[in-house]
Amino acid sequence: MNARGMFFTALAFTAVASADDAAAQTYPSRPVRIVVGLAPGGGVDIMARLIGQWLSERLGQTFVIENRPGAGSNIGTEAVVKAPPDGHTLLLVNAANAINVALYEKLSFNFIRDIAPVAGIMRQPQAMLVNLSVPAQSVPEFIAYAKASPGKVNMGSSGSGTPSHLSGELFQMMTGAGMVHVPYRGVAPAMTDMLGGRVQVIFTSVASSVEYIKSKRLRPLAVTTTMRAGALPELPTVADFVPGYEASQWYGLGAPRGTPADVIAKLNNEINAALADPGMMARFADLGGIAMAGSPEAFGKLIADETEKWGKVIRAGKIKPE
Repeated sequence: MNARGMFFTALAFTAVASADDAAAQTYPSRPVRIVVGLAPGGGVDIMARLIGQWLSERLGQTFVIENRPGAGSNIGTEAVVKAPPDGHTLLLVNAANAINVALYEKLSFNFIRDIAPVAGIMRQPQAMLVNLSVPAQSVPEFIAYAKASPGKVNMGSSGSGTPSHLSGELFQMMTGAGMVHVPYRGVAPAMTDMLGGRVQVIFTSVASSVEYIKSKRLRPLAVTTTMRAGALPELPTVADFVPGYEASQWYGLGAPRGTPADVIAKLNNEINAALADPGMMARFADLGGIAMAGSPEAFGKLIADETEKWGKVIRAGKIKPE
């Protein structure tokens, strides 16, 4: 390239950088939507509203939570993919987005390509619970019990292809403990049948488990993250007995592809500030959450790793959406 070409290339890069700087300085210039692909209520919605309130106070514009449930969160994701890439429409990213890449054969978008990672927010462990009629008092005892009772151990879940379901499928793959999957439309009916003894085991969020554990109506065996959960510090991890096992729900923010890098950096900085705030962390701890601070690149790597992991489980189990 000659000197003239190098000059105009440098000029172009300077123009792009200047545009990004200007976008970050004026952002946000109007209310921002955070799209949640799940129905209102529950821990996810509470967490999204906490982050939205924090960003509203820090950035001087209203961050509105917009619930767009349906198709395993794909409806909400598609809405963000199609939105202008200016940072005024964001996606509450969760584990379902990584799962759906392999679960759904035909999606109108490529999640990893079309959604830019902004920041991780929270990882939420699940608890492995059994009905009190199950004789197992530990994970190794449960594995032995399931292997000795083929076809007789029913595993409830909040639905086919959900993190609850895939946590159990991964457990089966890694231990050889055969279980019969019984999907429900949400956690509540699954827990009702757990209490009634129609299903014997479930993997579900710590937030939805604590009440049953404290009242001793269900027996916890372990949590699914590689570290113990602050809400249930006495419980071991599944990985203590099944090396390499990890399964959890997680959340973060994403933006449409092409959103200016400086806007993403500004949002990332504010979210990391929230995750360092003791008051905010106390609220997340109430939801059984573990802060997941880091760069956009670190969150992008998590998404890619989770997409690969759950893709293997879905293909091996020939799992289909409901």
